[in-house]
Amino acid sequence: MSSLVRPHGGGPLKPLLLTGAVLAAEQAHAATLPRVAISSREAGDLIMLGIGGFTPLAGFMGRANWQGVCDAMHLAEGPNKGLFWPIPVTLSTDEATAASIALGSEVALFDAERGEVLATMTVTEKYGIDKAHECQTVFKTTDASHPGVKMVMEQGAVNLAGPVKVLSDGGFPAEYGDLYHTPLQSRALFESKGWKTVAAFQTRNPMHRSHEHLVKIAIETMDGVLIHSLLGNLKPGDIPADVRSKAISALIDQYFVKDTVVQSGYPLDMRYAGPREALLHALFRQNYGCSHLIVGRDHAGVGDFYGPFDAQKIFDEIPAGALETKPLKIDWTFWSYRTGGMASARTCPGEAKDHLLISGTKLRKMLSEGEEVPVEFSRPEVLAILRQYYAGLEEGQKVKVELKGHSAR
Repeated sequence: MSSLVRPHGGGPLKPLLLTGAVLAAEQAHAATLPRVAISSREAGDLIMLGIGGFTPLAGFMGRANWQGVCDAMHLAEGPNKGLFWPIPVTLSTDEATAASIALGSEVALFDAERGEVLATMTVTEKYGIDKAHECQTVFKTTDASHPGVKMVMEQGAVNLAGPVKVLSDGGFPAEYGDLYHTPLQSRALFESKGWKTVAAFQTRNPMHRSHEHLVKIAIETMDGVLIHSLLGNLKPGDIPADVRSKAISALIDQYFVKDTVVQSGYPLDMRYAGPREALLHALFRQNYGCSHLIVGRDHAGVGDFYGPFDAQKIFDEIPAGALETKPLKIDWTFWSYRTGGMASARTCPGEAKDHLLISGTKLRKMLSEGEEVPVEFSRPEVLAILRQYYAGLEEGQKVKVELKGHSAR
């Protein structure tokens, strides 16, 4: 009997990735099917379905479930009716492609970026959606400058729904090796360490001193921490996953007690949905075996679209029992010149002028513009790796980073 939190929905993990002879047979079958091109976001969702990260979903959502998730954050029909889910998991295509597909037929889902068929799907439903409604409910805005809104508004006009058979892991294990775990693997790793309470730390940035402080707060009260880095696509200007992983490894090696943290990654793209994405992060971390999710300032936010602690407040607004994984809420953190160390608004006296506020956005801006970074901002081993990355970029590759509020993580 596992001592870890149960997978979402209370049943076993449901990875949809085929293996062995069944996989070989389905790959041969997929070669005979019409292809439907999928986006990077949809590919990431497919791979999460494949590894069980989106347990207990069996495929892409139909209209009723899309509506239920947008309006009430739960599935509205099917075997998981009533199950909490905060963000739609859908697949779209253009009208001509949708018209050529008969209901009940099968298609091969092709990822042009990877150059492979990732899955087959039996199409059970075709439907249009109100894209602005999805954006307003999920992102709380229809502003086209929001990257998540832009993604939804540019997707195809018709959604396809149905169960999937996943044929590929997207190459993530080969690319990242021991830094990549499926939910089954992470659970086995936690149990081998005797961990029962595990906090997940979500990051799309290299870890600066504020991130280090958040993780160490969690270590004080948990058996261990999963430093879980996003490996999918980001917005322009964010730092690539391989650079982030290298920088995080340097930090762990030098500044953490051995066997208190595990670094890993997961294959999704960022949606930048702020509070709703924080809930999704907790949901799939439950599938990974994490009892808690560290939620600090502006979790999964972008620009100034969300309040700094909106992602914490939303956990108090969902039904009791919706998630077994709980938020570990931590206040604004900063370097305190008064106390000579990292602190939070709950623990440190003094005025704002005594605080060095730290954010991933601010760090990227300083590095991209060649500014000197204070030692209080980031560890020197991390800065060396990041400076090397920025030095290798040609001027045209650098993206101007605008500071709006204090977007972090």
